Order: sequence, then C-alpha cells, then structure tokens
Amino acid sequence: MKKKRIGVLISGRGSNMSSLIEACKSPDYPAQISVVISNRPKAAGLEIAAREGIKTLAINHRNYDSRTAFETDLHQALKDAQVELICNAGFLRLLTADFVDKWHDRQLNIHPSLLPSFKGLHTHQRVLDAGVKITGCTVHLVRTDMDAGPIIAQAAVAVEHDDNEQTLAARVLAAEHQLYPHALKMFALGEAYVENETIKVRANTDVASSSKPRAMFSPRVING
Repeated sequence: MKKKRIGVLISGRGSNMSSLIEACKSPDYPAQISVVISNRPKAAGLEIAAREGIKTLAINHRNYDSRTAFETDLHQALKDAQVELICNAGFLRLLTADFVDKWHDRQLNIHPSLLPSFKGLHTHQRVLDAGVKITGCTVHLVRTDMDAGPIIAQAAVAVEHDDNEQTLAARVLAAEHQLYPHALKMFALGEAYVENETIKVRANTDVASSSKPRAMFSPRVING
C-alpha cells in the first residue's frame, strides 16, 4: 500500500498528533507522518514526535514581519517533506487565503464541537451556557473562514448534568483522539471525497463503519 505523506501542524502538546502517530504505526493504515511542524519552538509535541523518530521543525511565527512571509516558509517546509495532506492538530494560527488555496482539499482540521455549531474559542463553556445535551467534535477540510469547510466525520458526546468546562473538555478530547485517525483514514483512502463542497462516502466500503466507539463516554462516529 502506498501511504499518503502527512504533515502535522501543532502549537502545543499535540495530543491529537499523538493519536495520529499511534494510528500510523499500523501496517495497514494508509498514511505516514513525514514531518511535524510547530509555530512555537517550545511546543511539547515536537519532543514527543522526535522521540518517535519523526522529523520535526519549529518555524517561529514571531520571527516574521508578516503572515505571508511565515506561510511562505511553512509551505516550503511542507513541500520539502513531500507532504500530500496536512493535519492541523491544535495549530493556533489563522492561515491566509493564499495558503489555504494552495492546500485546497488537502488540509484537515479538528474542532471540539459539532460544527457548524459553536465555532471559535471557549467552545465547551459556550456549550454548557447554551444548555445543549449533545456536543462532540468534527474533522473537516480547511477553508478560509474559521472552522468552516466540508465535514469529513463527526463524533457525538453527551453533556452530563454535572459537567463543568474541564470534565466536558476531557471527554470531548478523548473522542477527538478516536475520530481524527478514523477521518484521516477515510480521506487518505479516497473513501471520503469532496463533491460540491460536501463530503461523500463511497458505497460498499467498510471504512465508514470501522473503529466506531460504542461506550457512552466515547463518541459515536458520524460520517459526512
């Protein structure tokens, strides 16, 4: 199997990156991580990836006078690593339209809500304040607008009556760690594909039903 070459973008500890690293260790997983890049040189995730033998780079955005200059070097680093797909994993930089267009339909992101609801920051507290009973996480393709783009897969997480921001965040994060490898697998295999700005899943495939978590504290995967 020819594996897709993945570039992972992080800004911190990279817990979703770690879940992708573990998934990529399987011989039948259709992707391999070629490089992990952080805009913060002290990001803990760089050390984790390096221990796994993965190439790492720090491209400090503070060293650049403009977003365009930063993104020029970021783009070149990804090309040098022969990256085919980007996975944003806690990458805390808004990307310009120019960069997003260069990686159109080739950049994935994970967000801790059931998009299109609760875009942006402070997601879990806003969920609690709204009183909704189901939240979750979403893997989607990146577009210029924040937390927008075709949805590849989602996972639902129940909001418990005694949840606070921290407990809810922990359960959603556990769901993210299962959902992201699942969604990347579907997309890397071409079983999930873009058509008219929505994700379609090919018929007669078992990818959509694989690795579905069942327990109540875990997600139920909902494919695009």
